[in-house]
Amino acid sequence: MSGRPALFLDRDGVINEDYAYVCRRQDFVFVEGIFELCRTARQRGYLLVVVTNQSGIGRGYFNETDFLALNDWMCRVFATEGCPIDAVYFCPYHPEHGQGEYKKDAACRKPQPGMIRQAAREHGIDLAGSVLVGDRESDIAAGLAAGIGRNILYDPAGSSSARPVKGASAVVQSLAAVQAYL
Repeated sequence: MSGRPALFLDRDGVINEDYAYVCRRQDFVFVEGIFELCRTARQRGYLLVVVTNQSGIGRGYFNETDFLALNDWMCRVFATEGCPIDAVYFCPYHPEHGQGEYKKDAACRKPQPGMIRQAAREHGIDLAGSVLVGDRESDIAAGLAAGIGRNILYDPAGSSSARPVKGASAVVQSLAAVQAYL
């Protein structure tokens, strides 16, 4: 598919510190370097797309309204920082721990590529020319399954050095290092 490339970002652990099921502004701490990375990506012609599993919704820890309110606030902060986000895709389902309608194995849940493919269709994204940044192997697997050209594992603690992550284009300990792959 031709079109513009995108910088695909996982949320918890890449955009914000992952304190497990973050759903309130007061618990949302931006990861150092996220705005600089996103401004650089925008300057280089990339769309900014967030793809995030949010099983906290399915588990009943918070609801979609809470998530959407936090998401709206997060997007306003990115716009204020000069790097507006083009789209956010989220998957509230979990195959084992979801409750009621949220208990299912959905094609949108990473490591499945559903959110990425939907973004590509809706925004005309060139997946082969795109970059994904995630902090889990499931993020990398989703990027590979979707055909994203460069899949970067963000590992600030350096814990993945003991075991290579299958298919990762690179493992970085800072978001500044991702700029070399744009």
